[in-house]
Amino acid sequence: MSLLWGVLSQVLSWTGLCQLMFLACTGLGAVVAVVTVRLLVRHAWFTYRLSCFSKPHANFWLLGHLGQMQCTEEGLLQVDDLVQRYTHSCSWFLGPFYHLVRLFHPDYVKPLLMAPGTSITVKDELIYGHLRPWLGQSLLLCNGEEWSRRRRLLTPAFHFDILKNYVTKFNTSTNIMHDKWRHLVAKGTTNVEMFDHVTLMTLDSLLKCAFSYNSNCQWSASEYVSALVELSDLIIDRRQKILHHWDWFYWKTQQGKQFRKALNVVHSFTREVVQKRRCLISQHKNTETDFTTAPQRKKDFVDILLLSKDEDGQGLTDEEIQAEANTFMFAGHDTTASAICWTLYNLARHGHYQEQCRQEVMDLMQGRDRHEIEWEDLSNLPFTTMCIRESLRLHSPVQAVTRKYTQDIALPEDRTVPKGAISLVSIYGTHHNPAVWTNPHEFHPLRFDPTNTAGRASHAFIPFSSGPRNCIGQKFALAELRVVVALTLLRFRLTLGVNPQLGSRSGGVRRLPQLVLRAEGGLWLQLEPLIPHNLEEC
Repeated sequence: MSLLWGVLSQVLSWTGLCQLMFLACTGLGAVVAVVTVRLLVRHAWFTYRLSCFSKPHANFWLLGHLGQMQCTEEGLLQVDDLVQRYTHSCSWFLGPFYHLVRLFHPDYVKPLLMAPGTSITVKDELIYGHLRPWLGQSLLLCNGEEWSRRRRLLTPAFHFDILKNYVTKFNTSTNIMHDKWRHLVAKGTTNVEMFDHVTLMTLDSLLKCAFSYNSNCQWSASEYVSALVELSDLIIDRRQKILHHWDWFYWKTQQGKQFRKALNVVHSFTREVVQKRRCLISQHKNTETDFTTAPQRKKDFVDILLLSKDEDGQGLTDEEIQAEANTFMFAGHDTTASAICWTLYNLARHGHYQEQCRQEVMDLMQGRDRHEIEWEDLSNLPFTTMCIRESLRLHSPVQAVTRKYTQDIALPEDRTVPKGAISLVSIYGTHHNPAVWTNPHEFHPLRFDPTNTAGRASHAFIPFSSGPRNCIGQKFALAELRVVVALTLLRFRLTLGVNPQLGSRSGGVRRLPQLVLRAEGGLWLQLEPLIPHNLEEC
């Protein structure tokens, strides 16, 4: 406790008791004084409790590492440096406000991610709080028994029998994207930025899967899609400005007003879809017919949520369904688009692996009248799947997840994450840890050959997180990934393109970790069509 008392003494001497007493003479001053003291005492307490972890150099004890976390290529290189220096974990302070433990080794990550999801694991507000106005009390953000109930109700929406129906939609949306690419190539444009095209394609797929809605967003502007993209951009902007972390300040800014406007568009769209679908179900109940058995009518995500009941026979309210549908769209489009883009990029960089994947797909398509990936095909693409998994390791769409705990969590070597501290599980750091992976910065798909995975730590590969609060949509994402990558390699040869902003080929790409991993100035690839469209349809 001597360390704690030393820190407290420093806090009080730095603040100045005389200044606090002077401020306390006024009502507002008293409030400021109380808040300041509580904040500084809390900071001292966490400084003491986290002293069991190595602490990287900070410029000033009170500000800690504020301003040192960068959403740039340099920020990722900083993580590489932390991993190299500390191997498994370190403490990190963002002023006196946020107290973190950064973890990047499977042995340290596992106890945190495997902690019970209902009783002691909660989502912190540092990363997730800014999403709450958009996503409400959805599965991603709720805690305790409510999280447990939501998880049970949503699990059927990601059952294999449901995912089978989505594969056709994945094919349809991919075909539209490839038609766009053929048009561009026919006009002489072969250098294409992947994120713009693939993000619209995944949004198109999700709108079909979630709402049975054909938006045509890949060919023409959509108010809903534009608002969705704007919300994602505004979330990124807000995270980077510390004053914008407080609602009372943020909603008065121009960005806060833009956020509300885009939010109204997204919420209005979702609300209308849910209300209309509930009315449709009610009408069919009155006539004792099942609306999902109509010709060519398959259950979508909203249908399943509307029909789900818990053990007490209670379903989700319209507001709860809207929150889950908004989360499905938010969490599903950017992450999957990032995974697809980086997989195509890695295969463009490694032509021999690309050819091996292409041959695998061509062998699968042999003798078929139409080139379409079916559900049963997904398990017959072993090498392509290895390449996808290696790309998810090397370029994980999500770089980190955070958690808080309602009790202390014990880690190896007598270290403890104290109750209330933020645990920042670095997916990037774990996936690039040389103590875990040989040559971690190289693309080597055979890491995921079954013969090479036997002795690997269970939490060495965590692109979808792990444990009770892992990504519920990971099977959906992997299915879409395999469909899009397989069809793309069947129809196009990919090589590195030229980034107009950098004036260089994409081999020198600068990674850009935002909500998902992107690339500065975009990710540019050269397209070479392989199968004439008219022959493919024969």
